[in-house]
Amino acid sequence: MMEIDRTQKWINHSWECMQNLNYNDWMERELKRFSSKKTILLHSCCGPCSTAVIDVLKDYFYITILYYNPNIEPVEEYIKRKEEQKRYIKESKLDIAFLDIDYENEAFKKIAKNLEHEPEGGARCHKCYYLRLFKTATMAMEKHFDYFGTTLTVSPYKNAKVINTIGLELEKSINEGKKEEDKVLFLVSDFKKKEGYKKSIELAKKYHLYRQEYCGCLYGVVNSKRGLENEQVRNV
Repeated sequence: MMEIDRTQKWINHSWECMQNLNYNDWMERELKRFSSKKTILLHSCCGPCSTAVIDVLKDYFYITILYYNPNIEPVEEYIKRKEEQKRYIKESKLDIAFLDIDYENEAFKKIAKNLEHEPEGGARCHKCYYLRLFKTATMAMEKHFDYFGTTLTVSPYKNAKVINTIGLELEKSINEGKKEEDKVLFLVSDFKKKEGYKKSIELAKKYHLYRQEYCGCLYGVVNSKRGLENEQVRNV
């Protein structure tokens, strides 16, 4: 599965050390070392975000999209976004596979318990990143992919440091005790760099993709509205 020697010093970076890393440069250095295309299980948060990410990775990987987003509510919104993801894959005519799995909204509710009032980007979101990346990592291991990764870092509203830290921690834990040839690597990324987010908007418009007005969970919608109302009160 793996022919790249990922040095342990990268894996063991502390949170403080990772603050100043350029994750896009890290990814580009890794991709340049490939002698052939690899397989990747790529978690996608939505169709629009996946467009620019797929465009970057398509020459380096055989891509399988994993649409695992139990945070998206209500279920009708989840289905709508999933169908848009599938439509993009079909209409782009790229050689992209799609892995469909159960909704599992209760798994999100469980990790979000007592964090309902957290602001967007806070502890609830960090646990949500972990939930989705953990599923991606374990499925990548089970299905013998070379890499796992996520489209989440294309968004300017998502913290690439947090996401990459989680991904590298998962890489280390799932590979513990495994032979080198059986290991699966996390693709470090910051897809928003080099106007990645802008490109995702342009591609979404090109394919007339539905672009949602909120990240996913209803807690975030409620808290965002409450914060706006409080700000309006302070400005009176």
